Amino acid sequence: MPSDPRDAAPPAATPPGAAGVVTPVSAPSDGAPAASATGTGLASTVKPAGTAVSASAAGAALAPGGAVASSGVAGAGAPVSAVDLAPCAVASARAKDLASSGTAVSASAAGGPLALGGTTKPRARPPAGFATVVGALVRACHPEPTAAVAALMAGLAAASGQTAGGCVVVAVAVLAGQLSVGWSNDLLDRERDAVARRTDKPLVAGAVSARTVWMATGAALLVCVLASLACGPAAGAAHLTGVAAAWAYNAGVKRTLWSWLPYTVGFGLLPVFVTLGLPARTMPPGWSVAAGALLGVGAHLTNVLPDIEADLATGVRGLPQRLGRRRSRLLAPAPLLGAAGALVFGPPGPPGAAGWTALAVTGAAALATVAPAAARPHARLPFLATLAMAATSVVLLLLRGHALA
Repeated sequence: MPSDPRDAAPPAATPPGAAGVVTPVSAPSDGAPAASATGTGLASTVKPAGTAVSASAAGAALAPGGAVASSGVAGAGAPVSAVDLAPCAVASARAKDLASSGTAVSASAAGGPLALGGTTKPRARPPAGFATVVGALVRACHPEPTAAVAALMAGLAAASGQTAGGCVVVAVAVLAGQLSVGWSNDLLDRERDAVARRTDKPLVAGAVSARTVWMATGAALLVCVLASLACGPAAGAAHLTGVAAAWAYNAGVKRTLWSWLPYTVGFGLLPVFVTLGLPARTMPPGWSVAAGALLGVGAHLTNVLPDIEADLATGVRGLPQRLGRRRSRLLAPAPLLGAAGALVFGPPGPPGAAGWTALAVTGAAALATVAPAAARPHARLPFLATLAMAATSVVLLLLRGHALA
């Protein structure tokens, strides 16, 4: 029969930290056992309440009788004085008890050793550089539509007779508003994007923190409010109503049958924002508001068309998703044709060469959306054709800008 380890002679004194050495320790005054293993960075200590307990996830375990069993550690199996714990399950239970009584317990999630005292800093991602953060914010703002809408409004303001300074203020207001809309979209959708493994999204990829994006969104909203009101109270109210509609879309309207409504309101109010910001402070003609609203509906259908199946898989059931890909593909050209018609025949005077050309381009693109090639799964033709129709309407709106004043 093996001898009782507690009757064995104490081990020879060894400098602390020597490899593979188990140093005996005395029991604390409250009777709680204590164990210490040193030499390879593995440590398992149990001390009175209020003292930190550190356990290594590197594979060390207590064998019956208090011996330390650890592969690759010199002196493994050496006795530890004043310890009579069962295998590591007992030590784990003791650590849990101490943690519930207020004792700090630290463990290494990475499998490496922890310093005695129970405190360690988590492995944090190194701080991103300024250029990296800015790049991630640019990608998260949906840069293409953001830049396109801001450029459209600056051009429309110039075409309607706004001063150079006024055009700059309009551009800043619209750009800031679109930035807030794009960032809020990614913020509110980040959990859904993570489920869908949208690693192209900077928030999902971890390229920028949600806190940073929220701060940028707040700053953009502040600039949007100030710049919008600088165009006049009525003009500012019109633009901020459109921005609020876009935020409502992000916040949940896009999951309903009314997903088209925020686009209708937002785009329909853009000419109102421009004309109310002019010195005359007049409302725009009805054809321009109708064209903007129809352009918004077409933009909604065009924007959603490539992602209908993915949206349905994550619970987004707006109007295009409820209609399905085929019916949405056939419906998308209709509002864009209507917008082109309003822009060609709405202003006084004959349509002119530009008007007829725009109608021809829009009609050809509409026919492309019903071509057999457009019916193939994952075909890009419907999206590109409706995008061309929208671009044609935008150009026509700019050419008719002088008729807004």
